[in-house]
Amino acid sequence: MSGRLRIDVFFDFICPWCLIGKRQLERAQALLRVRQPGVEITTVWHGVQLLPQLPAQGEPFAEFYRKRLGSPEVVAMRQAQVQQAAMDVGLAIDLSRITTMPNTADAHRLLERVSVLGNVELRDDVLERLFAAYFQNGEDLGCRETLIAIARSCGVEADTVSDCLLGDASPFDGFPGATNGVPSFRFDNRLTVVGAEPAEALLDAMCEALLKSAHERQPV
Repeated sequence: MSGRLRIDVFFDFICPWCLIGKRQLERAQALLRVRQPGVEITTVWHGVQLLPQLPAQGEPFAEFYRKRLGSPEVVAMRQAQVQQAAMDVGLAIDLSRITTMPNTADAHRLLERVSVLGNVELRDDVLERLFAAYFQNGEDLGCRETLIAIARSCGVEADTVSDCLLGDASPFDGFPGATNGVPSFRFDNRLTVVGAEPAEALLDAMCEALLKSAHERQPV
C-alpha cells in the first residue's frame, strides 16, 4: 500500500514515558516501512507543558517527587518501574543525576523554533539531544545557557534561538486542545493512542489509519 501518514506526537521533556514512547514509535515506524514501504511518514512534535506553574529556576527534583508521591519508598518504586520500562526499549536513563525539575517552557520554544527552520533531521537531533540532556546527563532544561549549548551542539547558532528563550516562566502556548495526556500519538487525525504503548499497538493504529484513508479515496 502506498500513501501518506501524518503522526502528531504530544509530549513533555520531563515525562520519561514520552521518551519511552518515542522509542516505541520509532520501532513502529521501522516495522511499517518494512510492511508498507510505499507509505510516506510525516511526524510532527507538539510540546505540552505539564507543569507551567513551576518557577523559572524549577524545583528540587527529589523534593518535588516526595511531595507528589508521598514518601521516598513510593518514589523509589515508581522510579524503578520507569527504569525497567526504559531498559525494555533499550534506553539507559539515569534519574539519580537529575537535581532539578525544570520549567520546560523555553525548551519547548527552542524545539518549536528549530522545527520552523524546516530541517527535519536537525529537529530530530535537537529533540533527541534535549531528552538525553535531561534523562541521561541530568542537565537543567530550564537554564538558558544549557539550552543554547544544546542548540550549538546540534549546529544551531545562538543568535537563531536566543530571542525565544524568555527565562521568565511564561507558559508555553502549544497546540490548543492538543491532548488528554502525554505521550499521545494522533494518526491522520483519525486515531489517537495515549500512553507509551508497545510498538505493535502503534503499528496497528498506523495501519488502521492508512486503511481508513485508502477507503475514503476510493470512488463511490
